[in-house]
Amino acid sequence: MSDLISGVDNMSVTEAKSGGNDAGRIAEVKAWLTSQFDAAGKDVPEFEYTPRSIAHLYNLAAASQAKTQAANIVANDFRQKAVEYRAQAARIREILENVGLAQESLPSNVVSSAQVLANVANFLNIRDTELSSFLVAMGDLSLRKTGVEEKRAKVQKESKILLDYTRKAIARLTYLKRTLAQLEDDVPPCEAQMENWKTNLAVMASKERQYLQQYSNYKALLNRVGYTQDISHGMLVEMAEHRQDLEKKTKPIMDTLRSYQDLPPDKALATLAIEDKKRQYAAAEKYLEDVLQSALATTD
Repeated sequence: MSDLISGVDNMSVTEAKSGGNDAGRIAEVKAWLTSQFDAAGKDVPEFEYTPRSIAHLYNLAAASQAKTQAANIVANDFRQKAVEYRAQAARIREILENVGLAQESLPSNVVSSAQVLANVANFLNIRDTELSSFLVAMGDLSLRKTGVEEKRAKVQKESKILLDYTRKAIARLTYLKRTLAQLEDDVPPCEAQMENWKTNLAVMASKERQYLQQYSNYKALLNRVGYTQDISHGMLVEMAEHRQDLEKKTKPIMDTLRSYQDLPPDKALATLAIEDKKRQYAAAEKYLEDVLQSALATTD
């Protein structure tokens, strides 16, 4: 029966797709809409017949007619089966009446038991009241019951796992909410600290530019006065120490020169004394230059 319905449905849809011209389709659609709304006791609403709407309604009408035809076939089959069942029931009733087992002549408890037996047979979906059929049906019912219980246990286990996951998720959500609230509380102090850092950063940037400008100025000044990388603080300290040593060594000579201011006014003796002091002074200067050159060489 299902194959027949599917065949009719597919055939109707194919015919709908390969139908006649648009005018014929519009007429069929109007007739189908009129029949459907008349059956419901309503008027067909006004709408615009476009190619798209006509195609959709035509396919819908074809599918509806196919379903209606299939339903009529199934209904006719059920009617025929009902007639056959009534005829069979009449024959069985006649046979029971002939053997004295009519329903009216049976006790009420027997009728009730037979009705219960029929209900159980219908419930177990069996067509006879044989003991073997009941046993097979009960076995099948037990198997299905076992399968249902297994599925129920599996579902309960999965539900327990999901419940555990849900509890963990709720706990995690609570922790995240608490963390979020704490972070939101920390936002104003952090924003204030960031503003302070921004202000300090601007001041430091200004100072950096100022220091770079001063560095450039000092570098230019050192270049103008002839400063080189060889002249360092340690070298200047060492030269100052050598200068002090030379001053100590030349101090006696300078004292001697000053004592010559008291020489007698003898021109010849004064000239000799002056020449001698000049030689000593020149030797002292040469010694000083040697010491300076030696210090410079050692520094290099």
